[in-house]
Amino acid sequence: MREFSVPAQVTIADSANLTETLFSRAAEEPDRTVFRRKDGSGWLDISARAFGDEVARVAEGLVAAGVEPGDRVAIMSRTRYEWTVADYAIWTAGAVAVPIYETSSASQIEWIIGDSGAKAMFVESDEHEKAVASVRGELPGLAHVWRMDDLPSRPSGETDEPVGASLDERRASRTSADLATIIYTSGTTGRPKGCEITHGNLLSTARNVVEGALTEVFSLADGSTLLFLPLAHVFARLIEVGCVEAGVTLGHTPDLTDLVEDLGSFQPTFLLAVPRVFEKVYNGAEQKAAAEGKGRIFHLAADTAIAYSRADSPGLGLRLKHAAFDKLVYTKLRAAVGGRVTHAVSGGAALGERLGHFFNGVGITILEGYGLTETTAPIAVNLPSDNRIGAVGKPIPGSTVRIADDGEILTKGPNVFAGYWHNEQATKEAVEDGWFHTGDIGELDDDGYLRITGRKKELIVTAGGKNVAPGPLEDRLRAHPLISQCLVVGDGRKFIGCLITLDPEALGPWKEQHGKGSMSTAELIEDPDLVKEVDAAVAETNASVSRAEAIKKYRILEADFTEDTGHLTPTLKVKRNLVVRDFEAEIEALYS
Repeated sequence: MREFSVPAQVTIADSANLTETLFSRAAEEPDRTVFRRKDGSGWLDISARAFGDEVARVAEGLVAAGVEPGDRVAIMSRTRYEWTVADYAIWTAGAVAVPIYETSSASQIEWIIGDSGAKAMFVESDEHEKAVASVRGELPGLAHVWRMDDLPSRPSGETDEPVGASLDERRASRTSADLATIIYTSGTTGRPKGCEITHGNLLSTARNVVEGALTEVFSLADGSTLLFLPLAHVFARLIEVGCVEAGVTLGHTPDLTDLVEDLGSFQPTFLLAVPRVFEKVYNGAEQKAAAEGKGRIFHLAADTAIAYSRADSPGLGLRLKHAAFDKLVYTKLRAAVGGRVTHAVSGGAALGERLGHFFNGVGITILEGYGLTETTAPIAVNLPSDNRIGAVGKPIPGSTVRIADDGEILTKGPNVFAGYWHNEQATKEAVEDGWFHTGDIGELDDDGYLRITGRKKELIVTAGGKNVAPGPLEDRLRAHPLISQCLVVGDGRKFIGCLITLDPEALGPWKEQHGKGSMSTAELIEDPDLVKEVDAAVAETNASVSRAEAIKKYRILEADFTEDTGHLTPTLKVKRNLVVRDFEAEIEALYS
């Protein structure tokens, strides 16, 4: 058993809550720019006073609508300025925010609203309103649904004193131990579980990251970042809080098709993203160079950047090549993310050493980290002063990481969540004597740097950082009479794929009905009629999940998984690791 601790840089008072910094800054630095909001093709500065006034106005609307301290209020929207206003307004009213991915299906919305007992919710679009309306009959406790473009406020004609006093009382009544948000995360058993994140969890994690692990990033003069990850994700949520706590200017991009243009006009000093974003930046630059007939130059520049990053002390020749490519190639890549970015934080999935060294050599230091929703995002993160590419860093200040005898990563600290909402059994299974069991396998070196070497649990994390439980997808697919077994894949990949086997007993009658009795299985897997059947089964399965969790490509295998081949247990459960090993070529073909 190996263990490493990092002392806390900041200790959170029992009476602290997430609204303190917001309103104290509004009073003490009213003119300080804390947000920049999209305004046509430009950006509008939002001062601390203006943000505080907007938050208070929406909080008053929540109070007037009957939202009480401890009530849950859901937010379903793309990443935008109003998301953050609503988030802090909910906390100011003493309530609990429940984020929902804007791509969620109606059944997912019904589960999260119903399980959390949300009394009200914010939605962004007509599509969202229709999805909520389709299940509202099953949600008698949902009293209000508001649009993000028309946030609630106190009805006009009422005096300010009672609500103003009420807001102050509510804010003061919230302590570090009180629940701030319930973030639902997919579990291997299918039903999303609500992670109870307290005010103290978010404050301690944010302040120890801002003032400890990443102080060089957050303390840059005129520091700013552009948020484009979904705020329903704990990683983006922590950055939102971290920026408010540090006074770093925050912007939002709701539409990723605008990202390149927004980066150019916003010009952030640091970014946070999932590996897929960095992959797209690299691939886009490579494709553009190839289209212009400069593919060879780009590859030479990429190899030089990687070699430069790997070298402890680059020789003269390498330094000269690097300087030449800096003028020809690297400046354009830095310009593609706004021209001012010096650091980026990557999480949600493994980055890959080659990509990490490439960007480091280009002049953008990517600090890879590791964490889960249950740990309020980070467990560990690389340090700007000691970035070890390939590792996921040291424990964040205030936390401890332990490697159990079986290699599982355990962690303890103020970042560990309070438990699973209404699921005491799951909480007991995940947390033992204060140690959270991550389900991942890893190693700690002598300096406390953590490396992830495997996954004890079956939860898939795509390259985009989306957590996907394969079980529910597989269960739905297997319900189709023609499908015998299936295996959902996509860990570290850009989309979800699936291997599918056919049921021999059902296949015979189907062949006769469709006049294909003489066809072999090898011929059938390419047959348009059979493919149409499987397409329909996949489409029906995808209807139960969000777009990010949906199966994008699949491959029908010629032979079934059986106990005799070693791919099934005696109870007919698929041995996932053996199937992945034996069908590696077929899985690679899905992504080629």
